[in-house]
Amino acid sequence: MRVLRYALGSTIGLMMIAAVYLWWVLLSPFGYEPPEDLAAIPDGESQVFVYGTLTHAPVRWLVYGRAGSPDAAILPGYRKRELDLVAEQGHQVEGLVLNVSEEELAALDRYERLGYRYERVRVQIADGSNVWVYVRL
Repeated sequence: MRVLRYALGSTIGLMMIAAVYLWWVLLSPFGYEPPEDLAAIPDGESQVFVYGTLTHAPVRWLVYGRAGSPDAAILPGYRKRELDLVAEQGHQVEGLVLNVSEEELAALDRYERLGYRYERVRVQIADGSNVWVYVRL
């Protein structure tokens, strides 16, 4: 019985630590301050190509408050390497294109830690559209 209580207590403790970490990273205004030299967020709606965790609806809902209706897309001339994209001819990355508002783009910037872990750059996807993508610094 003691072992069961200890295991349950440890599991709950780990879940609480994970929940606090996710809140801090995804939602907290305290965990991220954009660098001063970053360009302003563009006005209006933006399209963002995502290829990792943001392809999952629950993650998008946690990050910017809705799952949205993303479109499947292909980014030619790149390959995925762990959490990053690497330019490489003859390869392509499958992902999604999100249509996001200015506020949602700011939430994505916070999630990706724009200026610290990633930069947001313009790329052309297979259908010819120019979209944003986060590339590791």
